[in-house]
Amino acid sequence: MIDQPSPIRPGEELDTARLEAYLRENLPGAWENLEVWQFPKGYSNLTYLVRLGQQELVLRRPPFGAQIKSAHDMGREYRILSALYPHYPKVPRPVLYCPDEGVMGAPFYLMERLQGVILRNEPLESLTPPRMRQLSLAALEALVELHALDYRQAGLADLGKPEGYVRRQVEGWSQRYQNARTEHIPGMERAMAWLAEHLQPESGAALIHNDFKYDNLIFDPALERVVAVLDWEMATIGDPLMDLGTTLAYWAEEGDPPGLKSFGLTHLPGNLTRAELVQHYAERTGRDLSGVVFYYVFGLFKVGVIMQQIYARYVKGLSKDARFGLLIQLIREVGQMLDRAMDKGKV
Repeated sequence: MIDQPSPIRPGEELDTARLEAYLRENLPGAWENLEVWQFPKGYSNLTYLVRLGQQELVLRRPPFGAQIKSAHDMGREYRILSALYPHYPKVPRPVLYCPDEGVMGAPFYLMERLQGVILRNEPLESLTPPRMRQLSLAALEALVELHALDYRQAGLADLGKPEGYVRRQVEGWSQRYQNARTEHIPGMERAMAWLAEHLQPESGAALIHNDFKYDNLIFDPALERVVAVLDWEMATIGDPLMDLGTTLAYWAEEGDPPGLKSFGLTHLPGNLTRAELVQHYAERTGRDLSGVVFYYVFGLFKVGVIMQQIYARYVKGLSKDARFGLLIQLIREVGQMLDRAMDKGKV
């Protein structure tokens, strides 16, 4: 169950000669022969395993053809990890940042490889209902711990602007959807107006991950606790309930459309339901979640927009990853879930 790399996808190869020369010059002890493999599951920034003899590091770089600079800022992500590492025990140790696009065509960074289990979308016999219950509670606890972090002490107070965060997010993601739209999806269109009409007041400020879900978590091999939280590219200082809304959007249940269950294994028996997740989060944090449907609708809409941006890049020929061509069906299913949430007024 330990997450393993695979051969590199065509079109996403790295210039290993240049990379090896750069590492020999900038990474102490990097004298062994270089091997590069790819972790193929993600949909955004590309992630590779770099082996230097017995040393294993993880390399992150933007996707080829990406034009959304702010969503793939390697320097920002490396800075977040560097600030968090002494204060939040659930992040990998950052090792090296390269801003020079001449090395590999884009900035990149390296971090330590942590061994553990990442829950993708492959059910396993060992994931019994009691174990899934344990995993879902551990994930919730990691999110609560993150939202309680003193981000000022970690030196991240300037990472975002919490005042007006909710309104800016609704307006910003609505504009992104309009810029990337490839077909009319009623639920997505309706959500833009609904969110603007049901805007919630700010609930406070915290360091928020903005992509907190099972396949961005590393669990220990015994599947008892979260070892690390990965993929900090969208982290900022903002309303923690907006972060919870994104997690709820990825938290598929048994009765949801089939494609959305590919987000992870939250639909398996034993997991907290979305309603239980909300209840436990409220009990652990003391936050008022009477307006949780707004945050859930926002989370669904944002997930739909992210997939729409990736799908639009595929349609334009900027990516050859065949998985991206299937995303339009998932976006349609997100539209169905949006209609359901807005009509029924519940998560």
